[in-house]
Amino acid sequence: MKPIAIGLILAILLGVSAQAQERGPVTNLPIPRFVSMKANEGNVRRGPSLSHRIDWVFKRRDMPLEITAEYGHWRRVRDRDGAGGWVHYSLLSGVRTVIVEQEMLELRTRPADDAQISARLEMGVIARLGECTQKWCKLTAAGYKGWAHKTALWGVKPDEIRE
Repeated sequence: MKPIAIGLILAILLGVSAQAQERGPVTNLPIPRFVSMKANEGNVRRGPSLSHRIDWVFKRRDMPLEITAEYGHWRRVRDRDGAGGWVHYSLLSGVRTVIVEQEMLELRTRPADDAQISARLEMGVIARLGECTQKWCKLTAAGYKGWAHKTALWGVKPDEIRE
C-alpha cells in the first residue's frame, strides 16, 4: 500500500479529515489557518511576487485573514467575504483576532448563557481571540473582556479549541 493511502486510512480511522492534515510547504504550519494583518495597509496581488498586479489593498490593521496557500515569502489569504489574493508574509501576524458577525453581540463574564453581560459588541468589531471551548471564545475588544458564542465570530474554526 502506498504511504499516502496509509496516511489517509489512519486519518479516517482517527476521525481526522485529510484537509486537517495538510501542512504548508514553507512553514509546515496547518493549511488553512487564521492570522491577522500586522500592517495598517497591505497590497493584495494576483500572484506570489512583486511583479504581479495589485488587485486591491487591505486597510484594516488586525483584520483576521485565512491563509489558504504558501509560496516562498508569500501567503494566499482570504477575508470573511471570500475576497483574497497573495500578501507578503511580513504584513501578517500570528496574533489571532476575530470579526464579530452578529449585531450587538453579548460578552459574558463566563462561558454560559446565564452569565452576567459585561459588554455588547457591534457587528464588524475586531476583537483579540483568547481561549475557546467547543461553543465559546474569550474576547478582548476596546478594553472589554468576555465570552461570546463562537458561531457569532469569523476567524475561528467551528471545532477549534484554544487554551
